[in-house]
Amino acid sequence: MHNAHFDGSFAGWREVARALLQQGVPPHQVNWLGDGDQGGLFDRAPDAISIQPLAPAPRIPKQLLELLQSAARFRVEDRWSLLYRILWRVALGDRAAMLPGDIDGSQLHKRLKAVRREAHHLHAFLRFHPRPENAEGPQLVAWHEPAHDILASASGHFAERLGRSTWLIATADDGVYWDGQRLHYQRPCPPEWQRLAQTPEDDGEALWLAYYGSTFNPARLNRSVLETSMPVRFWKNLPEGPLIPQLMSQARAGAQRNGQAEAVARQGGKSIRSSSAKALPVSESACPDPLR
Repeated sequence: MHNAHFDGSFAGWREVARALLQQGVPPHQVNWLGDGDQGGLFDRAPDAISIQPLAPAPRIPKQLLELLQSAARFRVEDRWSLLYRILWRVALGDRAAMLPGDIDGSQLHKRLKAVRREAHHLHAFLRFHPRPENAEGPQLVAWHEPAHDILASASGHFAERLGRSTWLIATADDGVYWDGQRLHYQRPCPPEWQRLAQTPEDDGEALWLAYYGSTFNPARLNRSVLETSMPVRFWKNLPEGPLIPQLMSQARAGAQRNGQAEAVARQGGKSIRSSSAKALPVSESACPDPLR
């Protein structure tokens, strides 16, 4: 076996994979070792990239490299092995390895789909917390726990949405900081970034929870659909997460029959039923539904 040492990044893997292709080393003879991994007792000692190439580098379709880079964000033990196996096959002229109908291509496209979905989860379920105006550093902070390595590629979405506001997103593995002009990526995530993101000072959280509880609409509640669109693993990092089971329980008990919180229904004033001509109707367009 050849030990293929690299830094754990796609760029590092690509450099080593190119050298292996030039040396004619087939996939089953490669043991991929990222940062901190150790080779087996009988693995060859020299790094694959240190051996002189035997042939010129093959021409690889740009589309394939883009697919492999995206699939490399999928966290699984054999992620680099699959990528090299597909690269090896395409380099030998077997382009079916890129297609969903192929045994390797099927795994590739499943991983691409999972990575895209995880990026969507980041955009949908990340909650920024504002910091005090006189605090140094980012104005907004957020903690997230993605299942795959999508932070570096998917966080640019917030730079476009939040303008010149400075913000920080930290995870257990990496972090990004937007200084208002440029995105800074760190892997591993600095401990001070993790501390800021996990201990936010958000004075407006109570107001948000009150708003969320009052706009919770049990008329559209379907637990299986809810958990499909908002996986339970994200609830613990959402400010409203702890409220959801309680609101669901109240809905099942009939505490919210008109799509509004019981506390709001007890407030004084004209009821919607008696002043329907003047009051704003409670409908999908008028009343936000955070669980839809």
